[in-house]
Amino acid sequence: MMVDLLNIELAKARQGVKRAELSLQRAKEMLNKSCGVGINIALCGRIRSAQRRVAEARARLVKIDPPGAGGSRIG
Repeated sequence: MMVDLLNIELAKARQGVKRAELSLQRAKEMLNKSCGVGINIALCGRIRSAQRRVAEARARLVKIDPPGAGGSRIG
């Protein structure tokens, strides 16, 4: 039972990391398109926010599955 809960939490944490990374990737791709200065400033804010969410999601994953604990890790 406890192992199942840990696996669920790990899966949710991995999903959070992937979702945050995908959001960051999309924002960076949008920034590469020439949309004008106002749009680019807004995208820079979105990128900073997405970077913060990636870092928070990775920190949550490490808290659940610390390095060297023998668990599976994502890159």
